[in-house]
Amino acid sequence: MKDNKKSILVSSMLGLGLEGMDVLLLSFALSSIISEFHIPSAEGGLLPAITNIGMLLGGLLFGYLADRKGRIKVFSYTIFIFAIATALMAFANSMIEIYILRFLVGFGAGGEYGIGMALVAESFPKEKRGQMSSWITVGGQMGTILAAIIAAMITPYFGWRATFLFGLIPVILAFFVRRKLPETKSWQESKEKKDVKIGFFKLLFKNAKTTGITLGLTVMSAVQVAGYYGLMNWLPSYLENKLGLSVSGSSIWMISTIVGMSIGMLTFGKVLDKYGSKIAYSIFLILAGVSIIFYIYVDNAYLMLLVGAVVGFFANGMNAGFGALISSFYPTEIRSFANNAIFNTGRAVGGLSPIIIGYVIDKSGFTYALLFLASIYLVSLIIINVIPNPMKGSKTENEV
Repeated sequence: MKDNKKSILVSSMLGLGLEGMDVLLLSFALSSIISEFHIPSAEGGLLPAITNIGMLLGGLLFGYLADRKGRIKVFSYTIFIFAIATALMAFANSMIEIYILRFLVGFGAGGEYGIGMALVAESFPKEKRGQMSSWITVGGQMGTILAAIIAAMITPYFGWRATFLFGLIPVILAFFVRRKLPETKSWQESKEKKDVKIGFFKLLFKNAKTTGITLGLTVMSAVQVAGYYGLMNWLPSYLENKLGLSVSGSSIWMISTIVGMSIGMLTFGKVLDKYGSKIAYSIFLILAGVSIIFYIYVDNAYLMLLVGAVVGFFANGMNAGFGALISSFYPTEIRSFANNAIFNTGRAVGGLSPIIIGYVIDKSGFTYALLFLASIYLVSLIIINVIPNPMKGSKTENEV
């Protein structure tokens, strides 16, 4: 079983990392797609939104299927879908085809997240869930770096279409998952004891307490994603204009931020396991808000790199805890569905933040946009201190 645990952890890390690679390849190809198909920027901007819609719908469907039919089987299906759809982008001849393929990429990727988190939650003891989920999210960051490397090495010489052929890499992982990994003991026991007789959505809202927790976790997920997209979409261009940085300088800032994120994720996982969700999230939420405000005072490239790493550490380090947090609230019978429904809904809502940030920048300037971003973490701070602490106490006491 020990070897299975390691294989499940590595597979989940690779799954989220390769999902992140497939999804992020679009960011590096977007301007080329807009240019080749002669479309307005607004139409090109629909692609990330379509991907997020696919993630939400795919998360609901595959989360349900994983809880009913088995984690491993459905996990491999999600990998096949987003990998093949990404590779087919290389052969798209119209924007309609690209829209459909990006929806399918999101559809598969959205299902993969919750299943990976459920697998790890069911394979490791509760006191290690935070650390294990942090390793999965670090895997996701490695995927973004891989996408940047592929884009930098392939696009200038072979064009944007060639980069999407690398989307086939996850298919190898899917074959490994299907052949090597068994279903978790927890899932097998849940299927032997009982079957879910009522709707999965009803289980997320079965009483006032559960409804409050579900809505609270969804809002926290939206805040987390809003902060990430708000920072990563707008800060590079702002810093280029303010500090006169080149594109390469902006890329160095992104790398320093990702390094800070990864270290923050690993740190957060340990703090979460040791002190529980209220203390861990409260510390990181407060310091995330404070650190974002420091960008107002950045006046040179070196300070920008330092602040980027610090903001990444606190603002995105918290992302490591959502899989463990959600998994600890909901029983095995709906764990994949709960993770996907809650986090992907938050991702769909939070993904709209660049629009809001752009509006605030146009109306009031970037300083007020930074203050807005910093203030949204107060919402999550209130929620985490109102809902129960599932990372303390027995498993039965905290599952809703």
